[in-house]
Amino acid sequence: MTTETTNRMDLTFNRLKAEGRTALIPFLTVGDPDLETTLDIIAELEAAGADILELGVPYSDPLADGPVIQRASARALRSKVHLRTCMETALKARQAGSELPFILFTYYNPVMQMGLDTFFAELNAHEISGLIIPDVPVEESEDLRARSRAAGVNLIPLVAPTSSERIARIVSGASGFVYCVSSLGVTGERSSFHSGVDEFIASVRRSTDLPVAVGFGISTGEQVSRFAKICDGVVVGSAIVRKVEEVIPLLSQPQTRSAGLLQIREFVAQLRPN
Repeated sequence: MTTETTNRMDLTFNRLKAEGRTALIPFLTVGDPDLETTLDIIAELEAAGADILELGVPYSDPLADGPVIQRASARALRSKVHLRTCMETALKARQAGSELPFILFTYYNPVMQMGLDTFFAELNAHEISGLIIPDVPVEESEDLRARSRAAGVNLIPLVAPTSSERIARIVSGASGFVYCVSSLGVTGERSSFHSGVDEFIASVRRSTDLPVAVGFGISTGEQVSRFAKICDGVVVGSAIVRKVEEVIPLLSQPQTRSAGLLQIREFVAQLRPN
């Protein structure tokens, strides 16, 4: 793994900090509706102003994903998309010219099936900058943290409003950034957030020197701008995955494919924080 790849995410946050900007971090389910289209969508997200990209590995038994992302995973799984396929897609996007840092969002079972040695070697080979595994609690993450450090891959923890006294322990082994969950429950678009979310984010900031990003339920430009004032990054997932779902009929026809991709780009562009 090159130094540029190792530091790609850190360099992005440093650059944005110098520019006084907050990172826009879209989430995308790899293979929805197919792998070729995923590569095209990655290009559209970058053109729309995405700063970092979270690539979701489709999984049949998700812990944190709401119905929109579950449906996207089901579509991708029907096409036999799996963990290695997702890594290969990231590398193809890089080879096609993408400069975005890529974060792999996966559950632990596929990682165990691949084997930890192979998994971390493949992360390097496919130029993955960061890793989120939501079903591994901090108490059981020591091996993953050690392997991530050795591989130069940022292991990004999820911190929930209910974490309270565990926040310091969760963020102590973090790298890249800390991901604050804005609401209780699974992913999905929301009109309101946990009542104590601002103080929660402030408490996380007091516990770490790393950038702090927020996600889960953020779906509009107004919401992105609201959190951009208090965070270094904002993750938008279900709203983008739903937009992809809406334009699948356009994406499936050669004569309307460009129009469908343009709709995705325009939707993400209006999410950019002011």
